Amino acid sequence: MPKVGMEPLRRKALVDAALRVIGDHGSLSVTMSEIARHAGVSPALAHHYFGSKEQLLIETIRSLLKQLRDDAVTALKAAGAPREKLSAVIRVSFQADQFAPATIAAWLAFYAEAQRSEETRRFLVIYARRLRSNLLANLKALCPADAAERIAEGAAAMIDGLYIRQSLRSAPVSIEASIGLTEDYVNALLAAAPPSPQRGEDVRRTDEGVSDAGANDRKAETAAPSSPVQLLHLSPAGHLLPEGRRDDHLKPSKDN
Repeated sequence: MPKVGMEPLRRKALVDAALRVIGDHGSLSVTMSEIARHAGVSPALAHHYFGSKEQLLIETIRSLLKQLRDDAVTALKAAGAPREKLSAVIRVSFQADQFAPATIAAWLAFYAEAQRSEETRRFLVIYARRLRSNLLANLKALCPADAAERIAEGAAAMIDGLYIRQSLRSAPVSIEASIGLTEDYVNALLAAAPPSPQRGEDVRRTDEGVSDAGANDRKAETAAPSSPVQLLHLSPAGHLLPEGRRDDHLKPSKDN
């Protein structure tokens, strides 16, 4: 019989072990025995706490989402102006624990499983909606609503795409480079968008500490074929787009 007070510790150990094993395998084709061995407990105890491997995997993705949400809340509280909060959301998406190889491999495995599991898909939709909501809430203070929608969905797709790129391992992108690419994309579209009624006159770029005017001076850079903006427009829609939405609204308007 499990010792009193040990259940929370062992449940966490099993969730952490599941994340490592899934990351090592690159898929969810793992056994409860493998997970239990990595957690230092018996398979019987693992079944006692979770009932089945499927329930343990669901708890693992729930744990990933909770950690990401808690980190986002902390980062947003520490940030000040909307532009700073926007950068906080981007940085949290690429912080070291979320960017660890095992974590990235686990996320990709869960996305593959979502094609078959409605419950897994539901958790991933929650993640996508939270990310989009956090981006959109702060973008609306910086530009009109239609531009905010476009930038939020593009930034979310970039974050998602950089995760996929990282999984290749042969051409990894560092944390700082991933943040920089996403910030450059957001800055380029903010510079091209008309100001929001809520927008202050002194909205600053937080990555280089320059004003919007400085960002406007570099608008021409986004015309280069290798720019993140144009690459995103040429790529297919990311799976973070809400259901029923098309990716043609990601194309720049005629005014840009």
